[in-house]
Amino acid sequence: MVGQRNLGHSGLKVSEIIYGNWLTHGSQVEKDTAIRCIRAALDQGITTFDTADVYANGEAEKVMGEGLAGERRESLVVLTKVYWPTGPKGPNDVGLSRKHIMESIDGSLTRLGMDYVDVYQAHRYDVETPLEETMQAFADVVKQGKAHYIGVSEWTADQIQAAHGMARHLGVQLISNQPQYSMLWRIIEDEVVPMCEHLGMAQVVFSPVAQGILTGKYLPGQPAPEGSRGTDAKGGARMIQRFTDNEELLKRVQLLKPTADELGLTMAQLAVAWVLQRRDIAAAIIGASRPEQVAENVAASGVEIPEGMMWRMDEILGDVVVRDPALTRAG
Repeated sequence: MVGQRNLGHSGLKVSEIIYGNWLTHGSQVEKDTAIRCIRAALDQGITTFDTADVYANGEAEKVMGEGLAGERRESLVVLTKVYWPTGPKGPNDVGLSRKHIMESIDGSLTRLGMDYVDVYQAHRYDVETPLEETMQAFADVVKQGKAHYIGVSEWTADQIQAAHGMARHLGVQLISNQPQYSMLWRIIEDEVVPMCEHLGMAQVVFSPVAQGILTGKYLPGQPAPEGSRGTDAKGGARMIQRFTDNEELLKRVQLLKPTADELGLTMAQLAVAWVLQRRDIAAAIIGASRPEQVAENVAASGVEIPEGMMWRMDEILGDVVVRDPALTRAG
């Protein structure tokens, strides 16, 4: 079964593998298959689920709600996010204004079919809205019982520090940050992670398999496999182009396979296990387009990678790893 960890210094326990439905449910995966994936996650012991109002323009939240319907709500931890528009993209349909936050939480709860979410997250930082306004709105969401905690996603260390101080003053708990993080994308390590550790906040990371690159299926000098994200004309190919255009990176990834074989893991399992072994990471978000993929990812829970192998993987990847903390400030 999947291990449980506290989310930062809070008392909230989350499964160390979280099931998320970015880029899949409501868009790329048929509804019945998506619901079977959610049920598979529950069967594997996953108790924590992540979505966002913008995913598939609200459809992902609906599918998540349907997949979780009938479960004991107290046994689940559900996270969603606000920032991007889900409607006609009017002037107040984006950002972290009080108006958008208060309207968006009601929309998310309706789509999920729930009375509350456990963690309500700011999907990005809003430079056009005073942080005081944003944090007061989040505090009111919590005080109205529509969320228990608040979190952020892809914020800088300075932004997190300022928001955390305001949250404490308002009597609410800012407990998590949701950044992209993997063996290949480590920009949070120098600034964001130390700040969050100081504040008692956890990292709940997405794309632990680098959007499929760390599965090893993208081979240097060869076209992306048919049906993979690398051939997705709707945006998936563009999203991972920074990896697929780097021949040296793809070669280094292939060199990780003997380590995975030695541990009896697939490449994807190795990537997830590597993330979970980092002491500053509370949980890794995984997705699936087929129910059997859930079981594969869950097998990474509880894996102990010897320290020597962790060092070996660092040496193999070397300078193809992206570490520049300035990229956290680039949005």
